[in-house]
Amino acid sequence: MAIKEWKTFLTPYDQAVEELKCKFKGIRKEYRRKNEYSPIEFVTGRVKEVASILEKAKKLDIPMDSIQDMEDITGIRIMCQFVDDIKKVAEIIKKRDDMEVLYEKNYVTNVKPSGYRSYHMIIRYTVNMAEGPQQILAEVQIRTLSMNFWATIEHSLNYKYKHNIPENIKFKLKSAADAAFQLDEQMLEIKDEIKDAQKLFEVKSDMVSKIMSNILILSSLGRIVESTNFQSSLNRLIEEGEVSELSNLMEMSFEAVEKYSNK
Repeated sequence: MAIKEWKTFLTPYDQAVEELKCKFKGIRKEYRRKNEYSPIEFVTGRVKEVASILEKAKKLDIPMDSIQDMEDITGIRIMCQFVDDIKKVAEIIKKRDDMEVLYEKNYVTNVKPSGYRSYHMIIRYTVNMAEGPQQILAEVQIRTLSMNFWATIEHSLNYKYKHNIPENIKFKLKSAADAAFQLDEQMLEIKDEIKDAQKLFEVKSDMVSKIMSNILILSSLGRIVESTNFQSSLNRLIEEGEVSELSNLMEMSFEAVEKYSNK
């Protein structure tokens, strides 16, 4: 297949990556808008390189006229903070009308001998091209941040050693995978405390952002003394203030903006 033909062939896969990333990020935003915890932390995606497609086709004896049956030309990775978020994300995907789940591979409970953990879903997804709708296959990998870190390292080592990683390094990798999963399990035990801390941080960040915006407005209105005083108070509260104090300062800044905007 010529370069131009490859570009044409991979165009719908490129579009699928962008659309799927946008949709999963949209789910995350939807949770955040409702001030709810999102099981999706962040999303990445890629289209398999031509060299990797050819290598896999050769390895699995896939003929060139059946390349479109390869399941992971489009790849999406969804990262979660906690292990139990993985199941929630999988359920979200299953309930969607725009993604048909063909089958799943649970490497979280059915761990690979190497120590690899992740949850894979093969989906059928329709992209609307200029010539009409086209169905493609995509692999969605759902994993925790620690699982993703480990998998990235293993991938690099497999590339270096051409999938023949020395036994001593394999042993250390497996030990690292087990340690990473233990960390995930321990984090799960204090999930509520972590979520409360993150929520508090988000609330404080939002308040600081609004106060800063009002300080800039006051400055633009020529109220330099007032804006400077608010900035000094904000600097102090950022370091050692409580949420209630930030809330009071925010209300005062809104009142000041309203007062001087009407003059």
